[in-house]
Amino acid sequence: MIDDFSQTLLVTLALAASTTVILFILGIPLGYGLAYTKFRGKAVIEAMVSLPLVLPPTVTGFYLLLAFSEESAIGSWLIHTLGLHLNFTFSGILVGSVFYSLPFMVHPVQSGFENLSSSLREASLTLGKSEWTTLMRVLLPNIKPSLLSGLVLSFAHTIGEFGLVLMIGGNIPGQTRVASIAIYDEVESFNYDRSNAYALVLLGVAFFILLLLFTYNKKLRTRTLL
Repeated sequence: MIDDFSQTLLVTLALAASTTVILFILGIPLGYGLAYTKFRGKAVIEAMVSLPLVLPPTVTGFYLLLAFSEESAIGSWLIHTLGLHLNFTFSGILVGSVFYSLPFMVHPVQSGFENLSSSLREASLTLGKSEWTTLMRVLLPNIKPSLLSGLVLSFAHTIGEFGLVLMIGGNIPGQTRVASIAIYDEVESFNYDRSNAYALVLLGVAFFILLLLFTYNKKLRTRTLL
């Protein structure tokens, strides 16, 4: 039987890992498209991607809560057509986390593409390589630091989410209760030892993944100089 402490940490890590994987899949084509294509409305797309950076998480969570409810057109379609009930479920906080952490993946990837020499892409396309082959074999291998930064930032940001998760998912043990919410609950109950235990785990995880990022980037810079 898994105790409440372990269960909360598992939900937190599952949310962060799932969000990061989905963002990795979405972030590459989005970052590529924003870096290399010009079209009307591009500024609108960039603004929408960046919106979570300036909106309070409670505002984002509130509007997603309304959108997922049966009273809204989107929520009604999700519930009655697809059978998806997103409010107060793990799936709901996963969708919210993907939206809220989107810029933390897209911006590093887009920046990585934009900082590459345009001759790399042009040479590959001139030699008859497809866009897909150029992306997979030429561009992505050259923006590994940007990809890693996006992965680390997305994972770390999701672990620390509070307001958005609370608005969409509530505080259901084993389903939507994540460590950040648990810390708040324990402090409210004056259970500082328990809140400290959660906080130490999050601190350790955050420090470890940042250490991996900086170590990898340092090794990569050393290889480039050699």
